[in-house]
Amino acid sequence: MQPITIIVFLPLLAALAAGIVNKAAPPVFAKAVTTGALLVACALSWPIFLGFLTGEASPALVPVAPWVQSGTLVFDWALRVDTLTAVMLVVITSVSALVHIYSWGYMAEDPDQPRFFAYLSLFTFAMLMLVTADNLVQMFFGWEGVGLASYLLIGFWYRKPSANAAAIKAFVVNRVGDLGFMLGIFGTFLVFGTTSIGQILDAAPAMSGATITFLGMRLQTMDVLCILLFIGAMGKSAQLGLHTWLPDAMEGPTPVSALIHAATMVTAGVFMVCRLSPMFETAPVALALVTFIGAATCLFAATVGTTQWDIKRVIAYSTCSQLGYMFFAAGVGAYGAAMFHLFTHAFFKALLFLGAGSVIHAMHHEQDMRYYGALRRDIPVTFWAMLIGTLAITGVGIYGIGGFAGFHSKDAILEVAFARGSEMGRFAFWVGAFAAFLTSFYSWRLMFLTFFGRPRWADSPHIAHAAHDDAHHGGADNPPSQEDAQPKGPHAVPSPNYEAGTGGYHPHESPASMLLPLGVLMVGAVAAGFVFSGAFLDREEFWGGSIFYNAPLMHAMHEVPLLVKLAATIAMLAGLALAWQAYLRDTRLPGQAAEQLGPIYRFVYRKWYFDEIYNAVFVRPAFWLGRLFWRRGDVGLVDRFGPDGAAWVVRRGSRAVRHLQNGQLANYAFVMLLGVVAAVSWVLVR
Repeated sequence: MQPITIIVFLPLLAALAAGIVNKAAPPVFAKAVTTGALLVACALSWPIFLGFLTGEASPALVPVAPWVQSGTLVFDWALRVDTLTAVMLVVITSVSALVHIYSWGYMAEDPDQPRFFAYLSLFTFAMLMLVTADNLVQMFFGWEGVGLASYLLIGFWYRKPSANAAAIKAFVVNRVGDLGFMLGIFGTFLVFGTTSIGQILDAAPAMSGATITFLGMRLQTMDVLCILLFIGAMGKSAQLGLHTWLPDAMEGPTPVSALIHAATMVTAGVFMVCRLSPMFETAPVALALVTFIGAATCLFAATVGTTQWDIKRVIAYSTCSQLGYMFFAAGVGAYGAAMFHLFTHAFFKALLFLGAGSVIHAMHHEQDMRYYGALRRDIPVTFWAMLIGTLAITGVGIYGIGGFAGFHSKDAILEVAFARGSEMGRFAFWVGAFAAFLTSFYSWRLMFLTFFGRPRWADSPHIAHAAHDDAHHGGADNPPSQEDAQPKGPHAVPSPNYEAGTGGYHPHESPASMLLPLGVLMVGAVAAGFVFSGAFLDREEFWGGSIFYNAPLMHAMHEVPLLVKLAATIAMLAGLALAWQAYLRDTRLPGQAAEQLGPIYRFVYRKWYFDEIYNAVFVRPAFWLGRLFWRRGDVGLVDRFGPDGAAWVVRRGSRAVRHLQNGQLANYAFVMLLGVVAAVSWVLVR
């Protein structure tokens, strides 16, 4: 059996075993089976990646089984292995294996551990199926698989209404994007006569300049197809307009947040655009749209991240912003830079999410940073993990020497956007540089509020809730909803009563099963940038044709002015200085700024009012229409004249017949006589 086959299907078998056995065996069975499967898959993935890195491996296609033969639509189930696949394999299996190990400690007290680990492995299988797809239908199978698994994982604590609402929101919003993706697949088959990715990419250059009628207009064929496909990517990768599900997905357990937001589901859209990069290179309008949406998302999410208090939501908006960097890198034609940032981002964002989970674990599921402070002394390992993750995401480094992972990948994206020379490229550069400043500000804001200053734990409703449960019920299975626990109103700084102290509570460091993954991810956040930057950015042979590689552009990025190369570092230092001034030196400054900015601050704090607008434009009319069809259509019309009407006729008829069927022989004889008289009369009259 081929290693790639084991990598893909072993998590599926583990998920089935854990799900079928469920609670019939001790939880350790499900945890051991699923974690072991992911460790094996991870161990097999790295040699494949290193083989492409050293040039010893070559692309391959591993057939699995015949699948569809319907007219001209013919394709098999096969696993495509090339450099792009290898990069995704190590990202997915590495992060997923570490998340499985981390969950041993984080979910130790949850009674539904077998179900949780089964969902995790199912998610990983679906993502592996997506990145190894050889045709668009197989990719769509994995695409929908991760959507299903994310729905199950986000709503894992289904007894919480907020978790159910978040799961439904993620599912519905992604269906909107998936409609565009399906139309793109249908259109691609219509134009190329095949769903085979290899055949489509080979034929794509010849379609440049061709036109097609769409929505009554004559448009460029490749632009239409790529824009439709990109709409699918916007949903999966939470780009502006279809991003609203991502922050609410924080209702799931923290390991889920790391798995979905770091390396898997949200990067599916970036992967798809890079996989189909030869198609996008023939669609200039689509590429301009990708660049604009990516840059706009980068800015939007970074602004919102500066005002949020929930530690996981800050990191979630950070993910949204970093995905914007990846997309505008792809939009300017630097697909290698986009994949490089995807690769480094997986390590430091998983580190930040799992580090945040360790903080939440130490603080009895409290997620509001206004109730933190001075935690570096109580949870030092978690502090160093979060610090390294922050150094990586903010791009700390020294030009000409090196730095943390984000220093190499994010700086490369800004340089290549400037080097592109187009108006859209320059727009993306300036937006990206400003977003780097905001990223540094909200990242260091998180660090200062969480680990520095004085402890503000005494007034935490979560700690009080946990203490009450521990005293009276032996602990709670699930944390209360963050929406109910957070202080009301957009407070800009912790008010004086939040400085009341510890309330007698002492945070505790996480168990070894949670700290071990943090240690591994710290290595990736430090080393992934300078170790692999040369291969991802400068070696066309490394990619081996798996993406479109623009060699002149990648060379030009090294020739940009020095100020451009230093832009991200300058932005990082400015953000750090502002966060230090506002949250350590003079904590009155954020409150004063929020009061002076007024409507602007509220606009950003309310996330640009996207949720309110969507609620008014889509949700309320949909509910109104549903109630109309229910009350007037279903109950008032269908039930009234259908089941209810038929039941009324039967009920009244049965009452009339019941008077005749009374058991009196004389009455029966009289009725028979009337019948005979009526029959004779009819015959005589006739």
